[in-house]
Amino acid sequence: MSRFSVVVPAHRVQGYLRECLDSVLEQAFCRTGGDLELIVVDDASPDASAAIAAECAERDPRVQLVRLPAHAGAGPARNIGADRATGTHLLFLDGDDLLLPGALEAIAEALDAADDPDVLLLGHDRVDWWENVRPGGDDLAGDPLAVTVAPWNRVYRRAFWQEHRLAFSDGPYEDVVPVRRATLAPGARTAVLDRPCVRWRERRGGSFAKTPGRAHFALIGRYEELLAAADPADRARLVPHAARHLLAVLDDAGRITPGDRKDFFRGAARLYRTYGPAGPAATPGERALATASYAAYEAHRKSRSRRSGLARRLKQQKKKLRARAMRLAYRADLRRPLDPHLAVYGAYWNRGISCNPAAIHAKARELAPHIRGVWVVSSRNKHRVPSGVEYVIEGSRDYWQTMARATYLINNSSFPGGFTKRPGQVYLQTHHGTPLKKMGLDQRRYPAGTHGISFQKILDHTDQWDYSLSANPHSTEIWERVYPSTAYEALEAGYPRNDVYFTAGRSEIAALRAELGIADGRTALLYAPTHRDYQKGFSPRVDLERFVRALGDEYVVLVRAHYFYGADAGLRAHPRLIDVTGHARVEDLCLAADALVTDYSSLMFDYACLDRPIVTYAPDWQAYRLARGTYFDLLSGRPGETPGAVARDEEELVRLFRDGSWNAAEATALRTAFRDRFCPYDDGGAAERVVRRLFLEGQPRS
Repeated sequence: MSRFSVVVPAHRVQGYLRECLDSVLEQAFCRTGGDLELIVVDDASPDASAAIAAECAERDPRVQLVRLPAHAGAGPARNIGADRATGTHLLFLDGDDLLLPGALEAIAEALDAADDPDVLLLGHDRVDWWENVRPGGDDLAGDPLAVTVAPWNRVYRRAFWQEHRLAFSDGPYEDVVPVRRATLAPGARTAVLDRPCVRWRERRGGSFAKTPGRAHFALIGRYEELLAAADPADRARLVPHAARHLLAVLDDAGRITPGDRKDFFRGAARLYRTYGPAGPAATPGERALATASYAAYEAHRKSRSRRSGLARRLKQQKKKLRARAMRLAYRADLRRPLDPHLAVYGAYWNRGISCNPAAIHAKARELAPHIRGVWVVSSRNKHRVPSGVEYVIEGSRDYWQTMARATYLINNSSFPGGFTKRPGQVYLQTHHGTPLKKMGLDQRRYPAGTHGISFQKILDHTDQWDYSLSANPHSTEIWERVYPSTAYEALEAGYPRNDVYFTAGRSEIAALRAELGIADGRTALLYAPTHRDYQKGFSPRVDLERFVRALGDEYVVLVRAHYFYGADAGLRAHPRLIDVTGHARVEDLCLAADALVTDYSSLMFDYACLDRPIVTYAPDWQAYRLARGTYFDLLSGRPGETPGAVARDEEELVRLFRDGSWNAAEATALRTAFRDRFCPYDDGGAAERVVRRLFLEGQPRS
């Protein structure tokens, strides 16, 4: 018997279904001893939904496809799936939604911790067609009746579902009756899992929720059915939630047209007056229902809209006043003396403690302990700050005070908010890579990748620098031209973040490999493609599952998506594919890997310090050069330009590893020339050189 039976009705969801089913089948829980069955019910869909489900069932024995001869609707389709289920627990997932990574494992742990409850309420988030993800908004610790009414945000013990003869209704709002009855069932044991497990994908069109019409009046009938059968105690609990649900639908222009509003309100009012509380109603909306006064409700709605607008304006005004107060305080702090022992650090637009600034900070604590280092991080990234590291939140009073008083400023990008650099402050710009793609003012010729960049702001920022850190002569040359200013001095010291490549010992590397799950004797490849300005989201140009299977059991592939794309790469489940996108230190991944497979990422220049094979996989080189521009031809095969073996398509990439040319003499010779050109200063002592120059040897040239 399976632990989980996941039921998915499918009707007109061909654009979403494959991702939905993959999100279930790729759950890590299934690779660690758990089991599931996935029941897809083709509700006589006229599109390719059935074909997609059939293809999935053919390749995976856990998938069962049920075909209905005629369109029955989501409710009956789910009921048929539930009747076929054999698992101990039921999950219902819509064909256009997703089960988030790690959800089944978390659900299993929550069920065990709560001693197998009848109903487990799940958190969710929602994503629109622009791929903007927002929290679901449910307070799972509160009243279960207040949780979003949906089939997919709860897990049912199948025996409980059968014992109470729960079933979805036929027609719109088919989930209201079983979801509410399960919550109100006598003796029902309910638990919560307060983490997003399901992603509700909001469609721009084509869904029932986006189709206005009188079909939405069915919601009134669903609550009529529930309230008529409920005992007085349950009725008293349910009525306020029914009223809120009905009024929310009434206010949704995507469901109720202006011409239908009055009729819908009257139907809701009849229901409320029949089953509502004997005492006074709790809210203005309920009071309008109790008096059946549509005019009163409209007046309340308009008043609420005005109050909402006023609240927004007050919030904006408060934000402006706070910013003004911050600026006044900042200007006062600018008149205070600089703290000669204060240094402020930032990296990657306040994302956390990393890159060259992190290596400099660590070395300064060792060699210049009199320097107090404070990091700038955003509020959403403060959890990334290790214990014992001092930090301020960008835009806060502490941030502005620190920026005004610090003598030393160290960043690999820029500090937020447009601070004023004072006389006596020393700004080190560390950068965060060797330039292959066009940078700075050179980007003006490639507007597709600039996304509204202000080149004047780039120049203003450049004029603040005192030092521009360089990893090699190529970088020095490029930085001087694309960030033109007489204010700064090139500091040709190497990259501090690369020091670890020269200082890490065998035992440290072995520990890193073990931590990542790389078995002894396996060759680890780090696949780390870069961001593309013309591509939204992580979409590797290679079928990674097919690639790792083609390589054979002796290989494992670590996949590192660019940080622009979030905390995971959304990989399919495979025991030799390891998603390391969320790993805190890319340097650890490089140390653990036996070879690097990348495209145009600046990581290749750092990895060359290790003198290990680098494979360039560049299927879209021409498109990348045209969209962003490059400083040299990475695929030329000339010494100093190409770091090793090159593949232009997936078949060629597999062939490089099968015939050994990824690590042949020709590739080694290219790597040596590449390393000589781009790693001449890196030797394990870059951080010390920077710390001594910045903190211990005085000020930059005037």
